[in-house]
Amino acid sequence: MDSAGSVRMAESRGSSVQGQATDREVWLFVPCLVDQFYPEVAEGMARILARLGCRVHYPPRQTCCGQPAFNTGHWHDARRVARHFLDVFGEAPTVVAPSGSCVSMVRVFFPRLFRSTPEEEIALRLSGKVFEFSEFVVRQLGREDVGASFHGRAAYHASCHLLRELGIREEPLRLLRKVQGLELVEMKDAEACCGFGGTFAVKFPELSTSMAEYKIEQARAAGVQYIVMNDVSCLMQLQGVIDRKGLPLRALHIVHVLSGGGAGR
Repeated sequence: MDSAGSVRMAESRGSSVQGQATDREVWLFVPCLVDQFYPEVAEGMARILARLGCRVHYPPRQTCCGQPAFNTGHWHDARRVARHFLDVFGEAPTVVAPSGSCVSMVRVFFPRLFRSTPEEEIALRLSGKVFEFSEFVVRQLGREDVGASFHGRAAYHASCHLLRELGIREEPLRLLRKVQGLELVEMKDAEACCGFGGTFAVKFPELSTSMAEYKIEQARAAGVQYIVMNDVSCLMQLQGVIDRKGLPLRALHIVHVLSGGGAGR
């Protein structure tokens, strides 16, 4: 099942854990890589938000935010895609996405992309209403314990856009520390890049792979079973190298952990 079907199944007004209902309307933005390769992340995010008392809505007309074209300098093409995003999400009260990278595109770069255009005002307004998932749960809902259980030993990888462009450092860690059964271990250079960087991995494959290998070496040195992160682009990068090397390690999105059924995978 694709992310659209999965998320529609999860749309609901959830009963909040620990009895604290928010009744806040949230529109889900499901980035391309999540939609195509990890739809369970979108579904899990929807279920967690519903459980925390949010009214979850999935706009089915949504597509890409335009980041790939923007990052490669094709701003004209990026605007065409981004205008559709504005049309779909422009009237949303709150937008939440499981990706620091795509949230950064909308929040940080849409105002620049649409500067001095007819869409500048709506881009500025929307940039203040878009949140990364962990940021939204901790800062906006004021929650750290989402009632999750996941058994295993894990290290956290801080993705670049999440950390360096959005300034989100502690929020994912606060959520992970409250997961029953999870042993969270700090690995060396947790804030170092994994080497993906969108088209960077295509343009500089040797350097990209070397960076991923270094990150994986640090995780293995920490003796963990899992590397947890907030962007599936980092997940794909690291899991690809892990699989090629046949290592006993697994890369997970934070939603995999927070929506887990109580056991490591």
